[in-house]
Amino acid sequence: MGSSKLIGVVLLVVGVVLLYFGYQSSQAVGNQVTEALTGRFTDETMWYLIGGAAATAAGAFLTFMKK
Repeated sequence: MGSSKLIGVVLLVVGVVLLYFGYQSSQAVGNQVTEALTGRFTDETMWYLIGGAAATAAGAFLTFMKK
């Protein structure tokens, strides 16, 4: 396994974990109230979701793309 594929797998796993934490955070009661009042999630939840999506996309690209 090449180093880029290894980095890709690590990014993929980290991205999925961040997405999981973002989802869990978005389901919390406090975050639900904030979303109901303001129409958006808290900054912390958004960073989890954005970072998780970016890391997952980069990891999938590095893992599954051939050179």
